Amino acid sequence: MSARLALRAAVLGYLGLLLAAPVGLVFWRTFEHGLIPVWRVLSSHDAAHALWLTVLITAIAVPLNTIVGVACALAIVRHRLPGFGLVNTLVDLPLALSPVVVGLALFSFYGRDGLVGGWLEAHGIRVLFSLPAILLATIFVSLPFVVREVVPVLREIGVEQEEAAATLGASDLQTFLRVTLPAIRWAVTYGVALTTARALGEFGAVSVVSGAIQGRTETLTLYVQRSYEGFDTVGAYAGATVLAALAICALVLMSFLQRKGETR
Repeated sequence: MSARLALRAAVLGYLGLLLAAPVGLVFWRTFEHGLIPVWRVLSSHDAAHALWLTVLITAIAVPLNTIVGVACALAIVRHRLPGFGLVNTLVDLPLALSPVVVGLALFSFYGRDGLVGGWLEAHGIRVLFSLPAILLATIFVSLPFVVREVVPVLREIGVEQEEAAATLGASDLQTFLRVTLPAIRWAVTYGVALTTARALGEFGAVSVVSGAIQGRTETLTLYVQRSYEGFDTVGAYAGATVLAALAICALVLMSFLQRKGETR
């Protein structure tokens, strides 16, 4: 019993020092002078636009990565065709690469002297230093989470129920909606929560391809960096608190939905 309590205390202490204390300090620094300075900063044009742009990018990237992630997981587990072993490896590429490398790769590909950037600009399509570049960078770095949550669940549940549904005359779409999707829904939910948190907090790749133009291509993470480097600690802490709060809300909502589903 004492060993169990000691282990629990060690784990909680480690997590507290590593995670809870630094994040808690950010929240305390944000509100140590009251709500008025925080509201004044967050209601400014630059901060409001950075928050709006961050939420917009997340609202686009998360559904896309969810759909593609589930499709990739099904292709990897259920439809083992030639070449999908490479897909399984490529899915993990964003986890292995530094986000700065991702940003540089996108810059080299879509830049004016890049592989397709010159052709796109010649046809009036601008990618870098605009919304498409930020969206591409965010989608790239947050792609693997849904896939990696769904793949093990698909392998665990097997194919017996899906084959039974097909035997009874269900189409592929009906089998997916009525058999497969309910079985993987919590894996998808958890993957969506992780994807949302990653998309909200992306910095490295976005900082390379966005240009960080105030009021145009500056996301909330870039706003925090600029504010901190400009000695605007209130703005930096306020932006960081909003990012942390959004990510925490996504995780709490995921846990609530999961518990509610298990209760049912």
